[in-house]
Amino acid sequence: MKPIEFPEQTMVWAEDQEPYLPLPAYTDARQTISCWQLTWRERLRVLFSGRLWLRLCNFGKPLQPQSLQTESPFEGDG
Repeated sequence: MKPIEFPEQTMVWAEDQEPYLPLPAYTDARQTISCWQLTWRERLRVLFSGRLWLRLCNFGKPLQPQSLQTESPFEGDG
């Protein structure tokens, strides 16, 4: 799975910051949205297991609201 560019993106987080992967994202005052491309193997795993795991580094701080979805959050925005 890797982050990919998309038309609505407004920035790239961690650009030229090894060892991190660049993260193309749409960012405004309320949210950051990124788009991820699954490999064929990952697609099959999700298809047959129905599971997707999310790992967050919160460093002991409270979690922020998270949302995983399969539809673009930009569709239907007027």
